[in-house]
Amino acid sequence: MASKLLKNFTVKYSQSLISLSKVGVKQNDRWLIRNIDLNIIRGEIITLIGPNGSGKSTTAKTALGILSPIEGKVKRHPNIKIAYVPQKFAIDHTLPLNVSRMMKLTGPIDHNTADQALEEVGMLHMRNAEIGTLSGGELQRILLARAWARNPDLLVLDEPLQGIDFSEKNSLYCLINIYRERLNCGILLISHDLHIVMPSSIWVLYFNGHICYSGKPKDVAESSEYANLFGNTSHALCGL
Repeated sequence: MASKLLKNFTVKYSQSLISLSKVGVKQNDRWLIRNIDLNIIRGEIITLIGPNGSGKSTTAKTALGILSPIEGKVKRHPNIKIAYVPQKFAIDHTLPLNVSRMMKLTGPIDHNTADQALEEVGMLHMRNAEIGTLSGGELQRILLARAWARNPDLLVLDEPLQGIDFSEKNSLYCLINIYRERLNCGILLISHDLHIVMPSSIWVLYFNGHICYSGKPKDVAESSEYANLFGNTSHALCGL
């Protein structure tokens, strides 16, 4: 399933892309996250899990520079190229915007590269469709294609398959892993699809305003914190 986009791939050596050290973000006198340590390495998948409002998206946005920390430090590799797929994407349905034009919104991209990326996610036949007519799952596929087409060093995915049918999620997560291996990009992933993402992750962080537990997927799945949130049998459901 490897894309033509990857033909001229040149191996990049493992390196730290973004690191957070003792980071805290505050809003309206309330700490959203605090004391966060995180190191995103090229070629690895780091998965953030936890209940809603636990700080996962805040951490991702801080790593990207969308939010600024009140305390701690964020270091980014010079000239790092980042692609971000948000959990929600606001659309003005009154604008005449089709899929092909949306692929180029965040910067120029040649026609063939855009079509190849759309083909990878099964959306090439929709390239002339108006964005406002797409389902939630179709829009998420387009956002994934747009991110991959830019050959990023780091891909940040905030619930990337929200709205996509369960039967299709596994194949798309496999595709995400293929791109990670071929492009040797780092991936910061926020997801509730534990049974799919946990076996592919290198490192997992369990959030609840701070990092309650972090480690290899098997160790996290066997922790008491994880069991309290997802149940005692969840590690079996994750295939660990």
